[in-house]
Amino acid sequence: MVRILLALAALLATSGLAQAQDAGQIARVQAGQSCPGCNLFQAELGYLDLPGIDVSGARLRQANLALVTMNRARFDGTNLSIANLFGGRFTGASFRNADLTRANLVGAYFGGADFGGANLSGATLSGAEMASARGLTQAQLSSACGDASTQLPAGLTIPPCQ
Repeated sequence: MVRILLALAALLATSGLAQAQDAGQIARVQAGQSCPGCNLFQAELGYLDLPGIDVSGARLRQANLALVTMNRARFDGTNLSIANLFGGRFTGASFRNADLTRANLVGAYFGGADFGGANLSGATLSGAEMASARGLTQAQLSSACGDASTQLPAGLTIPPCQ
């Protein structure tokens, strides 16, 4: 019985470590280097200028990207759930198949960004500039919320935030 409990404790400890952020990978991205598939959980990237960086498939869950400039960045398949993108600039960025569940996109600029297949469930888009964004569907926006200042492509609407 003791052996089973020790094995279970080791398994739980190992799985917890696998989910922890990787400080080396975060530092690499903060320095402007691409890091596809990296574990950037709760990374602090606010106020940085990171043009063209590729973090496709990375784990950016609960990361802070407030007021960041990441024009032409690649977020394809990235987990950005509960991330803070407040006021960021993402001109021409790709968010294809990204998970933006419950993310804060308030006041961010997404000119020409691609949201094909992205999950926007519970995301807040108040004041976001998305008029020239590509790949947005009514189904995606219906699961998010915004306000009267949210700019969307013609013909698309977003429910108000409660």
